[in-house]
Amino acid sequence: MAVAVTGGIGAGKSEALRAFARHGAAVISSDEIVHDLLRSDEDVRAALRERFGDGVFGSEGQVDRGRIADIVFADPEELDWLERLLHPRVVAAYLRWRDDLASRPDPPAVCVTEVPLLYEVGGDTRFDAVVVISAAPDVRVSRQVRPMQDRERRLIPDEEKLARADFGYVNDGSLEELDQFVSGVVEKLSA
Repeated sequence: MAVAVTGGIGAGKSEALRAFARHGAAVISSDEIVHDLLRSDEDVRAALRERFGDGVFGSEGQVDRGRIADIVFADPEELDWLERLLHPRVVAAYLRWRDDLASRPDPPAVCVTEVPLLYEVGGDTRFDAVVVISAAPDVRVSRQVRPMQDRERRLIPDEEKLARADFGYVNDGSLEELDQFVSGVVEKLSA
């Protein structure tokens, strides 16, 4: 069973992914795939250098994600360019991961991919079930270091995501409550 976890910025998708792992699901994060691409994909690194210059690289040669964020969240065209560079690679990586899991002698019953822009890019068709994690705006803002407004204006509202999802959870309680929700989802999907 291929499951996507999605939701707004600061809603708790990463905590939900950790809960899925605790309950036996195989998990992967699109954000971690992006981090890996920025670290090790020479084509991605060359494209970033060509587009943004050496200023987006730190003294050790690492991509400075904060500098890139400053550029792309201030300019929708640059954000579009970056997403066109990264999204196909991210999708290919998590599909390879799923294929690898499926080819194992004893594959996991549930594999979960965290996909922040799932509905925005039409990615929900690649999954058997979708879990949306939501939270009230004030709760989400309290969880964020970087301002959300520039990143959020292009996102589908949480209400629409929750209406389209197979499972939805408003994450404004404790981690234990989130864990109980995830446990119930895993139980239903594994049945």
